[in-house]
Amino acid sequence: MLLGAHSAGRACSKASQALGTARRVNYGWEHAVPAVSGQHEGKGRGQCRPVKGTGLAETTADIFIIGGGVNGCGIARDAAGRGLTVTLAEKGDLAGATSSASTKLFHGGLRYLEFFEFRLVRESLREREVLLGAMPHIAWPLRFVLPYDPEMRFAGDTPVNRLLGRVMPWLKGRRPAWVVRAGLALYDSLGGRKILPATRTLDLARDPTGKPLQPRFAKAFEYSDVWVEDARLVVLNARDAEARGARILTRTEVISARRDGGIWRIVTRDTDGSEAEHSARALVNAGGPWAGEVLAGRLGVNTPEHVRLVRGSHIVTRRLFEHDRCYFFQGLDGRIIFAIPYETDFTLIGTTEGHHDGDPASARCTEAERDYLCDFASQYFAQPVTAEDIVWTYSGVRPLYDDGAKSDTAATRDYVLALDAAGPPLLSVFGGKITTHRKLAEAAVAKLAPHFPAASGPWTAGVPLPGGDFPVDRFEGLVIELQAEYPFLAEPWARRLARAYGTEAHRVLDGARQPEDLGRDFGATLTEAELRWLMDAEYARTAEDVVWRRSKLGLRMSPDQIAAVDDWMRARLE
Repeated sequence: MLLGAHSAGRACSKASQALGTARRVNYGWEHAVPAVSGQHEGKGRGQCRPVKGTGLAETTADIFIIGGGVNGCGIARDAAGRGLTVTLAEKGDLAGATSSASTKLFHGGLRYLEFFEFRLVRESLREREVLLGAMPHIAWPLRFVLPYDPEMRFAGDTPVNRLLGRVMPWLKGRRPAWVVRAGLALYDSLGGRKILPATRTLDLARDPTGKPLQPRFAKAFEYSDVWVEDARLVVLNARDAEARGARILTRTEVISARRDGGIWRIVTRDTDGSEAEHSARALVNAGGPWAGEVLAGRLGVNTPEHVRLVRGSHIVTRRLFEHDRCYFFQGLDGRIIFAIPYETDFTLIGTTEGHHDGDPASARCTEAERDYLCDFASQYFAQPVTAEDIVWTYSGVRPLYDDGAKSDTAATRDYVLALDAAGPPLLSVFGGKITTHRKLAEAAVAKLAPHFPAASGPWTAGVPLPGGDFPVDRFEGLVIELQAEYPFLAEPWARRLARAYGTEAHRVLDGARQPEDLGRDFGATLTEAELRWLMDAEYARTAEDVVWRRSKLGLRMSPDQIAAVDDWMRARLE
């Protein structure tokens, strides 16, 4: 018998989610985005009671999750699919912080081999293809070009550096080509690659990827990883969780939680200041960079585990090269950056890694980080990259598990799940990376499973996210199909909709026969019909949610156009 009462939860949703003005939370976006505000409605099913009382019967969820990033939404999806009742609360927008500020890759972490993180790399590599098959609209294969410089020396006290220094001291920090190739062969084999092509060697004098580079680079190695639209990944996990019975509360901040006998009592505050109390049999702290603050400030719990806050900043420039492959650049300081084709007309370069002090919401790409990325890329490109090339920057704080490493670069990217079972269980998530979010969620629910013996087993491997129910090699066919059914769609417009919504693009277009059927065009092919979908199905409440997270249309829209989007959304919520 499953625990919880969904019908009472639906009634309680309206009581606890009064409409109110949404606080604008800026998590590192640097662009001309007007200050925005909005309102939101309660969504989904859940269990709560207003603090001041409404006469509604209280029900108790199985699991209450704090945090609407990729880990929180992934756990909500996994748990709901096992038959557990779930409520998730996010203080801002879904993917409003770290989960929308990544380098947007499902990858094994080639450089993690330098630290002998074989288990993490293996799990990540296996996950690439599992995830690719479940979301072929928002994820797709990419080929990465690693230019080889025989004179480059590598700094840093990594295990590989120490080993090579002992075995081949004459190299003095260099990496011979055979060492690089051996590392890539290991990268190819660790994850049981089936879909993605293998590593190959390139002659840069003949291959198009050599043209943008300095002529001193004669050879490169090309390998595979996977691109993912990170913010859409989070939203689709939340949507799938809700479809399976979870209750997703955005703009709902947890202000306190306490154990009360065999359950947790959680108090949340809505954007209009109203408070509600929820009860749950287990509590999950997936607060990301705020996980420590949640424990100490909201729960009053002490723990030996700690989060190491590392800021990662990126720059987006005008398009720097014409081909569709990416670059993997190695630096003299032992770090690496990527240069990736981005949104057709741009190039994404990142990331930095540096300790972050203060509120994670204050993260910004500093001038020093901007210059570092420009200088780093300019060591490879024939045409130097300058600040004048930059059209946008973003920055986020990664909550790495503090394993005592000497540097932020050396800190593990693995995750730790800490279970406190002294009373109703509390599970805290530390660290992790976007590639392993599904495995993390599976492991998190497995940790809680002894407390819910009626729950079913793991199920998410290979199960598509909304819109992803088509084969990996059928994406181009989906674009053609959209254009055939909606002849007014230009190819770039159809491709954008297919990438964002997959097979659900038909639902967004809602039977339109001409552009006018979609309502007002706000610019960059963003229409009223799409905004309605984003608000009704994808939790969007502000222009920032739409043009900088669920899409990157802000790169193509003026401040006035973005302000018009916000005005329209606000009026619709009144």
